Amino acid sequence: MESAEKPLHRDPVVHEMDTFVCRWEEAGDHRATFLRCYMMMTVNTLTAIDSSEFRDPPWVDRLLHRFAEYYFEALDAYEDTAAVSPRAWQLAHDTARYQNVWALQNLLLGVNAHINYDLVLTLEELLREQWPSMSDAKRAQRHEDYLHVNAIIARTIDAVQDDILSPDMPLMGVLDTLMGRMDEFLISRFIMRWRDNVWRQAVVLLETESAEERDSMLRLLEEHVMTIAQAIAARRWRQLLAES
Repeated sequence: MESAEKPLHRDPVVHEMDTFVCRWEEAGDHRATFLRCYMMMTVNTLTAIDSSEFRDPPWVDRLLHRFAEYYFEALDAYEDTAAVSPRAWQLAHDTARYQNVWALQNLLLGVNAHINYDLVLTLEELLREQWPSMSDAKRAQRHEDYLHVNAIIARTIDAVQDDILSPDMPLMGVLDTLMGRMDEFLISRFIMRWRDNVWRQAVVLLETESAEERDSMLRLLEEHVMTIAQAIAARRWRQLLAES
């Protein structure tokens, strides 16, 4: 995988990510850790779309771009008035900017906020209009394309560790030697489990007709995401595994 300075795809969202990554890395802002990883995964997903790896590439393209918009909308809110941004993003950004934590923690805090919170809302938004009339076969197709992203993430993880985590965490190289690939145990496990749960959460929201019930479910979702975030920030790995 090429460095953040040379993204492999000319899509505007990659250019926007690259702009922030370069700015943050130059300033020593550790928010670049998550965004550089996210950019790598975005590039690989766009490449897979171009290669027709999905059953419905245009839908996956819409999902990818709307998902990215959620990230930048939360970032804009944080930069404008931090207190009005989603709580999980407040914690992720504040930790990366003001605390001396592991690169792995900064990465997982961003992944938690973006997948466990933003992705639920993105899926609900994009599927809501058609979901009631969508056939079981069409729903299965959507889910199949969604799951294929897991394979793209999995083949990106090694590059994430080698290019992003290992330079800041030499200990991870030792752990890899002694215990096998640390990313496979932690990063891959968390992301895959979280994405599986996200689809289920989105489906529940899609099948909820009451606005009051939906609001209640979103409050519970936010609390769950914050519980995970606090476990990451405190390095409570056993709790994190239980929550995942």
